[in-house]
Amino acid sequence: MSRFAEHPDAKAFILHWGEMGTHWGVNRSVAQIHALLYLADRPLHAEEIVETLGLARSNVSTGLKELQGYSIVRRVHVEGDRRDHFVAETDLWEMLMRISAERKRREIDPTVQLLGELAERLASDKTAPPQVRERVTRMHEFIGTLGTWYDQVRVLPKPTLVTLMKLGGKVARFIPGAGKGKD
Repeated sequence: MSRFAEHPDAKAFILHWGEMGTHWGVNRSVAQIHALLYLADRPLHAEEIVETLGLARSNVSTGLKELQGYSIVRRVHVEGDRRDHFVAETDLWEMLMRISAERKRREIDPTVQLLGELAERLASDKTAPPQVRERVTRMHEFIGTLGTWYDQVRVLPKPTLVTLMKLGGKVARFIPGAGKGKD
């Protein structure tokens, strides 16, 4: 067992991260594997993850593949050991950007594509209820704008992103007419 994971606060973090994962649409075991690897001070092999978290080997294997799919965990080799070992991304901004990119690719992009197709069909369908046409079109424009905004923001340098985040709502003062009411 990984000794660092025996610390009560490490256990609390791993359990909480697993619980939060379920709220974010991530399997609890996958989130716990991520938390364990994030806290680790060295690469861990799958059997060590199994032993530390008390998960089935198949769950760990599946979880590691999913985390690698998000590019927040990677396989590494440890000299003198034939087993695969795994490490988590520890740069929080990089982790956020990778998760965001993958979620956009999996969830937002297909939704924008479908909404675009629906909006196009509805535009020429005179039998479609007007509110359906209008709401699908609005949803397509909104999610499309959100995707475009993400694409533009994700390429900004990290210091710029940090500054934007710290500015929060104060960034509105740079927009003419902002803050004069909701539309």
